[in-house]
Parts: sequence; C-alpha cells; structure tokens
Amino acid sequence: MAKVTRDDVARLAGTSTAVVSYVINNGPRPVAPATRERVLAAIKELGYRPDRVAQAMASRRTDLIGMIVPDARQPFFAEMTHAVEQAASERGKMVLVGNSDYVPDREVHYVRAFLGMRVSGLILVSHGFNDLAANEIEAWDARVVLLHERPEAIDDVAVVTDDIGGAQLATRHLLEHGHEYVACVGGTADTPSVGDPVSDHVEGWRRAMKEAGRETEGRLFEAPYNRYDAYKVALGLLSGPDRPPAIFCSTDDQAIGVLRAARELRIDVPGELAVAGFDDVKEAGLTDPPLTTVAADRPAMARAAVDLVLDDSLRVAGSRRERLKLFPSRLVLRQSCGCA
Repeated sequence: MAKVTRDDVARLAGTSTAVVSYVINNGPRPVAPATRERVLAAIKELGYRPDRVAQAMASRRTDLIGMIVPDARQPFFAEMTHAVEQAASERGKMVLVGNSDYVPDREVHYVRAFLGMRVSGLILVSHGFNDLAANEIEAWDARVVLLHERPEAIDDVAVVTDDIGGAQLATRHLLEHGHEYVACVGGTADTPSVGDPVSDHVEGWRRAMKEAGRETEGRLFEAPYNRYDAYKVALGLLSGPDRPPAIFCSTDDQAIGVLRAARELRIDVPGELAVAGFDDVKEAGLTDPPLTTVAADRPAMARAAVDLVLDDSLRVAGSRRERLKLFPSRLVLRQSCGCA
C-alpha cells in the first residue's frame, strides 16, 4: 500500500499542501475554520501520519526536549523528571531522558546525542557542568536551561530553589528544639564547591550554626547522595561515642538512610536523635517517623524550565526576559524533628 502524503490530503480537501502544513503545525498562518475541518477530515479518512523526521530536518527542530539528570533512580530526580514530562506534554512536546551517573563523559555523550536528534532544547540537571559539554552546546547553538543548579555560563538561564535559605530554615528549626548543635551530612569530595545544591545546603547549615553561635568544625560528614551509602556512613556516625543530637541531611535520600541506621541501632527518633532532610520527596511522608524536610514547588519549577527552553526570545541578544527563576523554599514539619 502506497504511503499517504500531504499531496493526497491536499487533493482530497481541495486545498494546497501549504494549508495542510498550517493545519498540522497549527501555524504559522491562520486557516479558516471550514477549511481546517476539511483538512482534518481528509487526514482522518486517509489515515495520514506526519513524517516527524522530515519535519525536523526542514525546521531544524523536533517536538522533543532532552533532559539529563545525574541518576533517575534517586527519588528527587525521578519526581522532577516526571514533573518536566507533564509540563512538556502540556506544550505538545515529549521528553528524552539520559542519566549521567555523575560522570562528566556520560553527560557529554547525552548532550551530543540529544542535540544530534534536533531536540527543541535541553533541560540539564548537571553535576559540575564541564567545558566539553559547553563546547558541544555552543557548536549546536542550542537552548539550555539549568535545573536545580545555579548557572555560571550558558547565558545564565536556570530554574533553581533557594537552597541556602531552605537549609537555614531546617537547621534553625532543629536548634529551636533545644539541641546543643546540629551535625550535617553533606556531599562527597567530588561535590562542586560553587553552584551545586548540596554545597548550598551545607552553606545554609553553616550560616544557621554561626547565627546561633555554634561551632561547625568536625560536625560535617561526607556521604554519597543515595540512601544506601548514607546508611553505611550513618551506622559509623551513630554508633560512635560522639553521636550528634540532631542531623540535617542535604538530601531526603540521605536522611532515609540515616533513619534506617538509627532504627537498626535502636536509637529513638526523635527522642534521642532529631533528623531533617531536603527535597520533600513523596517517600518522606511515609518514613518511620515521617521526615521533616524542605520543599519547593516542583511542578511550577518544571513548567518554568519547559517555558524557558521553548522561549525563542531568550536567544535574542540583549533580551530582557527574566533568565533566572528562583523558587522559595518552605519547611515541611513532620515527626522526625520532634514536632508532634
């Protein structure tokens, strides 16, 4: 059976192929309602399916958005990816997702692959954005929005949370429960010192401790971002002679690992140990006890990222459009901190 073309649709509808294109692409020129109905009826009758590859070659852009995350197995990135997919669907776009596994070369691989597929733009949750990826983006003249990380390049287009302020809120709250000090579970030695959310969480903890006149020396502990490795770190920390009275974790996944270690060591939370996290993943409300944490409006952040990556005005030199979207943090009080 011969493939149905736009010429076939145009002949049946009694119009030009250009008008058929305007109907399929919803522009760029308006089509009279009666003509639009004839074209849609012809498309349905003939079973016509647009050739998206050909469209992409012609327009140099597809209906795809590329999204690169460090690890979609972690609840925060999984929930953020889902929110972006929903926001993209509202704009008639689809999302391709790649996992960098915190490896710069893998991030560059996905940048190259997605740009080669003519995506409309990239939403990048990077772990220390590197020069190789930046060079690829510049070569393709691609639109990129950093999500969850403060920008130092790429036209400063980003959607971020008030990470420092949120960490201060959580640390202050733990201190207000009367604890002598609050320890912090931060990132690893590879965590970028500038612009990375986890580094900002540590900075917020430092500021809150300093405001309260408390020392931070020896009270910051390195741990990977996932619950499994954080659990192992917490076993050593909580079984030692200098067990802290309260812990602020840079991610909820780390906090879940700490809660698991405390239960295994028969340490009462929050009676003997208060715990708070950051991200407010859905699982945080189901831990035992439920986890106090810091939240931001993830669906709104996802919509902002999609809007920015599809906004052609940001490509205009001297554009005054707002390029950095900062979303406030809020404290979600549950039982792990000692609140009823």
